[in-house]
Amino acid sequence: MSGGTMYYIHKDIIPVAMSLLPARMTSPEARAMLLAIGLQESKFAYRVQVPSGPAHGFWQFEKGGGVRGVLGHEATAPVIIPVLQTLGYRANEADCYAAITHNDVLACVFARLLLWTVPGALPKRHEAPKGWAQYLNGWRPGKPHPFPWPVNFEEGWRTVMEE
Repeated sequence: MSGGTMYYIHKDIIPVAMSLLPARMTSPEARAMLLAIGLQESKFAYRVQVPSGPAHGFWQFEKGGGVRGVLGHEATAPVIIPVLQTLGYRANEADCYAAITHNDVLACVFARLLLWTVPGALPKRHEAPKGWAQYLNGWRPGKPHPFPWPVNFEEGWRTVMEE
């Protein structure tokens, strides 16, 4: 993970993304999970899945997976549409999939909205197993790697708590 990129995501991207969302979606738990999942998925180093996978953005969304899910979910569609209008994007899978590759704010909004679809309250600081379960539920990784999760989860929380 790049310390500079992690700082950029935490200080610049997440606050802007949260400002585009309803206040009820903003919490330390949400910020910590966004950081942990970004670390888990891309280490905030890859905007396109390596070595040659289909996922885009730091939170690694696939067009027919997370992008389609957020655009079509009854709880998130009414939220993402105005965000897309504000940012000047059309609300279709292809445009959103292309945009999240380089628009970190939009990618973060998609990640937060995907978390919104996961049942249950977001995990508190010492609930890494609950966070792992929610990550698996939302992202459905093809080859989950549980080993780095506790460290990524703690790093997310440590960063949020240092504010």
